[in-house]
Amino acid sequence: MANLPTDHAARVLNQAGGVLSDAVDYLRLDPIPPVFRELRRYTRPLLRADLLAGATVALVSIPQAVGFALIAGLPPEMVIMSVVVGGFLAALFSTSHHLVFGPTNSISLLMASAIATLPTVGLTAPALALVLAFLIGFFQLVAGFAKLGKLTQFVSRAVIIGYGTAIGILLAVGQLPNLVGAPSTRGNLFASLEGTARHVLTQEFNPYAVAIGVVTLLLFHVLERLARWVPAELLGLVLVTLFARWVGLEALGVRTLAGEGELAGSLPSFIGLPFGAASVSAVPGLMGTALAIALLGMLEAIAIGKTLAARSGQAFNPNQELMAMGLANVGCAAFGAMPGSASFARSATNIQSGARTQIAALASSVMVLGGLFLVAPLINYLPVPALAAHLMRIGLKMINRDQLRIAWRATRSDAVVLVVTLLSAFLFKLDAAIYIGLGLSLALFLNKASAPSLVEYGFNSEGQLAQLDAPRDRADAAISIVHVEGELFFGAADLFQDQVRHLAGEGGIRVVILRMKNARHLDATSVLSLLQLHESLIKSGRHLLISGINPDVERVLRRSGAWETIGADNIFPAEANLTMSTKKALHRAKTLLAADGASDRADVRIFYDRSRADNQATPSSGPSEHIDDYMI
Repeated sequence: MANLPTDHAARVLNQAGGVLSDAVDYLRLDPIPPVFRELRRYTRPLLRADLLAGATVALVSIPQAVGFALIAGLPPEMVIMSVVVGGFLAALFSTSHHLVFGPTNSISLLMASAIATLPTVGLTAPALALVLAFLIGFFQLVAGFAKLGKLTQFVSRAVIIGYGTAIGILLAVGQLPNLVGAPSTRGNLFASLEGTARHVLTQEFNPYAVAIGVVTLLLFHVLERLARWVPAELLGLVLVTLFARWVGLEALGVRTLAGEGELAGSLPSFIGLPFGAASVSAVPGLMGTALAIALLGMLEAIAIGKTLAARSGQAFNPNQELMAMGLANVGCAAFGAMPGSASFARSATNIQSGARTQIAALASSVMVLGGLFLVAPLINYLPVPALAAHLMRIGLKMINRDQLRIAWRATRSDAVVLVVTLLSAFLFKLDAAIYIGLGLSLALFLNKASAPSLVEYGFNSEGQLAQLDAPRDRADAAISIVHVEGELFFGAADLFQDQVRHLAGEGGIRVVILRMKNARHLDATSVLSLLQLHESLIKSGRHLLISGINPDVERVLRRSGAWETIGADNIFPAEANLTMSTKKALHRAKTLLAADGASDRADVRIFYDRSRADNQATPSSGPSEHIDDYMI
C-alpha cells in the first residue's frame, strides 16, 4: 500500500510522456535540436567545409547588418545582435542545412515604417523593435505548432513578386537622400522622390557625399570584375572606410556611421522579454504590423528553404522552420536585438560556399561576434553615402525582370495582383500592402473557382459523346446526366445549383443524375444547395440521383444528414468500374420513370463542365465515352 502514490505518479508521468510523444509525432517536430543529430555522424571534412562557409557568410553579414541599421533607424548593435543571437538560435533548431537567419531588406523597411507611423507612447524606437520581435516570434511559434507551414503555398507568387519588387524600389529610392547628403523625407515613394528632388534643385545637398556614393558604386563594379574571389561589397566598403579615416570626411560635412550610433564590441546581454507596462499597452496597436511581418517572414523562410532543399536534395520541414524562426525572434527580443527572417543573400552565399550542415550558420554567428570586437573601431568611419550606395545596389538586385515578365504575361489575374501589390506598397504602409495583395489574389481565385459552366453533350449518330452545336439538336430526353467537375466549396455551390436547376427545367427532363466522380471539397453551403435542389425537383414531381461519389463526399453527406434526406436508394458511390455507379443510377432512373407512368425507353442528355469540352468533344482528343458504357 505504501507504494501506491509512487505507482500513481509513475503512471501519470508515463501518460504525460505518451501525450508529449504523440504531440511531437503529430507536429513532426524534432524533440531535440536537429543540429545534435548531425553531430552523430559529423566528420573533420564536414567541419572544414562548414567553417569555411561560415567565415564567408560572416564577412557578408557585417556590412549588411550595418546597412540594415541605417534603413530601420535602429542602433547598429541591435541589428548585429540579430545576426548573432537570432542566427545562432535559428540554426540550432532548423532542419535546413543552409538557411541563415538575420535582418533582411523587407524586415528592415517594415520596421522603419512601423517606427515612423505607429503611436509609441512611452516607447523608444529600440523598445518598439523589441515588442515587435516578441510578437513576431509568438505568431511564428503558434503557426509552427498549428502546422500552418503548408498554408503559405496558397499565397500567389504574383503577390511575392510584386512585394519583393516594391521592397527593392523603396530601398533604392529611400537611400537617395543619404547618397546626396540631404535630409530624409518621410512618406510614400512619391513623397520621398519629390523631397529628394526638391533638395537637389535648391542645392540643399553635399557634393562630397555625392562623389563618395558615385565612387563607391564604380568601385563595386570594378571589384566584381577583378576580385571575384572576395565579396565586392565587403572589399569596396573596407577601402572606402580606410580612405574616409585617412582623409577625415567629417570635416567636409559627410556623415559617417559613428554619427548614426557608434558601434562597439560587446557580448550578447540577456535583458528579459518586453513585459513592462508601456510595452504591454503598445501591443494592441502593433498586432497588425507584427502579424504582417510574421507572415512575410514565414513566406520568405519557406520559399528560400524549399529552393535550397531542392538544390541540395535535403528533406525540408516547413513547420520546424517556423518553430526555429519563432524561437529566434523571441530570443532577439530577450537579448535586445532586432527581429529577423531568413536571408536569401546570406543563405545563397552559405550553400555556394560549400556549407554541409547547420554548423556553418552557427559558426557564422560566432564569427560575426568575434569580428565585431576586431572591426568595430574601423566600421565607425564608414561613410553613410557609401553605405547608401551599397544598399541601393541590393535594392536594384531585388528587381527580378524574368519573374516580373512571367507574372505580367501569365494571366490577367496575375497581372492585376502584381500591379495592385506594387502600387499599394508605394502608396500605403508596407504591412497594408501585404494584406491588400493577399486579399485581392484570394478574391480573384474564389471568383475563378466559383464560376462553373456547363456544356450540353449528347450521343451522335455513331453512338459517341459529342457536344451539341445548337439547341435545336437537343433530344427530348427524360434523363439528364450532369458531370460535376472541380471544387464544390461555398463559393461555387449556389451558382452550380442555379445552373443545374436551369438545365433541368428545360424540355421534359424527369430525372437529374449528378455524376460527382470528380467533385471535391463539399462543405455546409454546398450540402445545403444540394438539398435545396433536391427539394425543388421533388416539388415539381422530378427526381435527383447522385452517382460516382468518392469517400470524402460520402462522409460529408452522411455526417450532415443529406444521405438520409436524398435517400440511400438514390446515391451510388464510386466503384472500381468507373461507369458502374452511373449504370446503376440509370437503372434507378428507369425504375422511377416507370413508377411515374413513363415509357420504358428514355432518351439521355449529358452535361459536361466547359473546361473539359475541348478535350472530350471529339474522338481524336482522347478516349471518348460510348453509349454502350451506360447500357444496363
